[in-house]
Amino acid sequence: MSEPKPYWFPAKRYGWGWGLPITWQGWFVLTVFLLLLLLGVFLFPPHRHAVAFIAYTGFVSAALVAICYVKGEPPGWRWGDK
Repeated sequence: MSEPKPYWFPAKRYGWGWGLPITWQGWFVLTVFLLLLLLGVFLFPPHRHAVAFIAYTGFVSAALVAICYVKGEPPGWRWGDK
């Protein structure tokens, strides 16, 4: 029987969602996310293209959440008891 693949993003200890990455793949995804956000500031300057910037940021953020959902621990509300 094969060993289960590790999660890229662990569940947060308190609250709902994921914490910082625990594998290099997770760190890569987070770095690309941050670089894409920075790129969005230059592609769609917020003071000139506010709606486009918000849409771009929403799309990039939704992509990160989707990756976290697929490659992270199952999300759920946690109260600190693991």
